[in-house]
Amino acid sequence: MNWRWRPSAAPLAAAGLVAALVFLGLPMAGLVLRAPWSSIGELLGSDELTTSLRLSLVISLSATALAALLGLPLAWALVRLRSGLVRRTLLALALVPMVLPPVVGGVALLLAFGRRGILGRPLETWFGVSVAFTTTAAIMAATFVALPFFVLAAQSGLRAIDVRLVEAGRVLGVAGAASFARLTLPLARPALAAGAVVAWARALGEFGATITFAGSLPGETRTMPLAVYTALDRRPDVAVALSILLLVVSLLVLISLRDRWFAAPSGDRPAGLG
Repeated sequence: MNWRWRPSAAPLAAAGLVAALVFLGLPMAGLVLRAPWSSIGELLGSDELTTSLRLSLVISLSATALAALLGLPLAWALVRLRSGLVRRTLLALALVPMVLPPVVGGVALLLAFGRRGILGRPLETWFGVSVAFTTTAAIMAATFVALPFFVLAAQSGLRAIDVRLVEAGRVLGVAGAASFARLTLPLARPALAAGAVVAWARALGEFGATITFAGSLPGETRTMPLAVYTALDRRPDVAVALSILLLVVSLLVLISLRDRWFAAPSGDRPAGLG
């Protein structure tokens, strides 16, 4: 359906524009105007911030890889399951971290994998392995919050695959695991890539679950968002410089996904695998 501009919509559009400028544009403008542009390179090049940046990249990329590893079979199950109740339950579990307050997610991880946690206690008692307040804990926290974003994108991509292509592959002798690897994954690759990018951006910006489950230890768990929080009182210029860096990353993510997420629909989509 093509929408035409109607004069009666002008006041509503003006109100929406004002709301966007005040609640979205103004905070972003505040960051840009207050940024220490003359010394931002020096600030971001300090040893402390370089360590936080490197740690953030390691943690976010590791979390993205784990989200893809765990999320792909989960998304495939959501597409292939026939039982509505089981599918809805599994989907709800997969998406809980998206709506759960991150701090609550951190508490849940702590109760599961901390020293007194359900799995954390036997790990430390039997194997001497402590997970909480380590880099591993930061990766787990980032994976916990990033996983739903990958699952949603992967599920959408898998459902959009034309089932006729898969059936044609079976006729040609490509079935089972070979069909999944040679047909399904390549056809779903754009959606999987988009899901990985969004999951990475979410993992890069994670704060609440990380500080609760992993703490803010320099060189181990203090990622860029935690470094922003730490520097806000004693070195606000550093906090603003790091915020600008994270803002640029967020904008780049949106630009990279604009053709997939924000393009206008064109025609009917083929039936998927559901």
